[in-house]
Amino acid sequence: MNEEDFILPDGVDARALPKVLLHDHLDGGLRPSTIVELAADVDFELPETDPELLAKWFRESADSGSLTSYLSTFSVTVGVMQTVQALRRIAREAVVDLAADGVVYAELRWAPEQHLSRGLTLDEAVDAVEQGIAQGIDDIESRGGWIRVQQLLCAMRQGHRSDEIAELTVTRYDSHLVPGGVCGFDLAGPEAGFPPSAHAEAFDYCAEEFVPVTVHAGEAAGLDSIESALLDAGALRLGHGIRIADDIELHDEDDEGTFAQLGELAEWVKNRRVALEIAPTSNLQTGAAPSLAAHPFNLLYELGFTVTVNTDNRLMSSTTASLELARLANEFDYDLDDLEQFQFAACEAAFLPVEDRERLADRIADGFDAVRQPDEARR
Repeated sequence: MNEEDFILPDGVDARALPKVLLHDHLDGGLRPSTIVELAADVDFELPETDPELLAKWFRESADSGSLTSYLSTFSVTVGVMQTVQALRRIAREAVVDLAADGVVYAELRWAPEQHLSRGLTLDEAVDAVEQGIAQGIDDIESRGGWIRVQQLLCAMRQGHRSDEIAELTVTRYDSHLVPGGVCGFDLAGPEAGFPPSAHAEAFDYCAEEFVPVTVHAGEAAGLDSIESALLDAGALRLGHGIRIADDIELHDEDDEGTFAQLGELAEWVKNRRVALEIAPTSNLQTGAAPSLAAHPFNLLYELGFTVTVNTDNRLMSSTTASLELARLANEFDYDLDDLEQFQFAACEAAFLPVEDRERLADRIADGFDAVRQPDEARR
C-alpha cells in the first residue's frame, strides 16, 4: 500500500473519514507477523515464514477467481487461532488496526466451530474474542481515540453445527451492548450447494429469540441464494449480495438514456432497504465481478439500493476500509457526500439499538464535517 492509494479525487485522505464496517472476518484480518509468531508457538507449518512473503502468498493465493480457492487460504489463519491467547491477541490487534484506519464501528465475524481443535469450548472461544476486543478498545481509548466493535457469530454452511451456533448466539446475545459482545448470527462458507434453506431450524430459532441475522448470499451463487437468505433465513442484510444485479434489466431508450427494469426480488431488496454488505476487492478476487469498472456497486447505488462498503478479509485482499473507499471514489468519481452516504447506510443497518445508531450517525456526520471544513475555509 502506498500513501497515494488512500487519496480521494478531491485530495482528501480516506483514512481521515469515520467509517462503519459491517463485513470483516476476524480470521481474514490477521497481521502476517502475528501469524508467524503464533505458528512458531504451536509448531504450525506455514507456506512462508517471512511476514512480507507470507502477506504476498495470501494475496496471490486469494487472487484465484474462485470463492472455493479463496476460502482455502483460511486453513492457515484458522490453524493459528486455536488458543485463548491467540484469539485474544488477534481480536485486540484487529481493533487497533481498524481504529488506525478510521473505523468507528465494526462487526467482526468469525466461526467459533472452527477454533476448537486444541480443546477450547465454544464459550471459551467467544470469551477470548470478547476479551481481546475489549482490550483493543481500552488501548484506543487510552490514546484518546474511540471505536466500538461487536462480534457476529458464523455457522459454516458446509458443516452440521448451525443449530448449535444459533443456540450459542442466542445465549450470548444478552451481551450485545457490552464491548465485544455478540450482536448477531451469520451463515458463511461456500455458497454453491449449501443453501440457507438447509439451515432453516437455526434461522427459525434466531427469529423466535429476536436475534438479527445476516447471510452470505449472492456472491458465488445467484438469485436463488439471495431468495433463500431472505425467505428461509429472514436475513436483514446480505453478505455481498451483488448478484441481485442479475435481477435488473437495462434497456436503452433513444431519447431518455438507459432505463432499468427491476425484477420482483430486486424490487423487494431495494424497497425494504435490505443492506448489501459489498466488498469490492474481494469480489474481484473470487470472480464475482470481472473488474472494478464492471462491478455492479455503482449501478446499485444509482438505483437506490442500500449499499455499504466493506473489506471482507483485509489480509487476503491486502486492503482496508479506507482503500476500498478510495478505489470506489476514484473509479466512479464519488465525492464526500457519496462516501458519507455509504457510512450512514451501514450505520442504519448495524445490529445496534436505534438510539446507538443515531449517536453513531451523529459521530459520522461530525467527522465528515470536520474533513470538509478546510475546503470551506479556502472558499
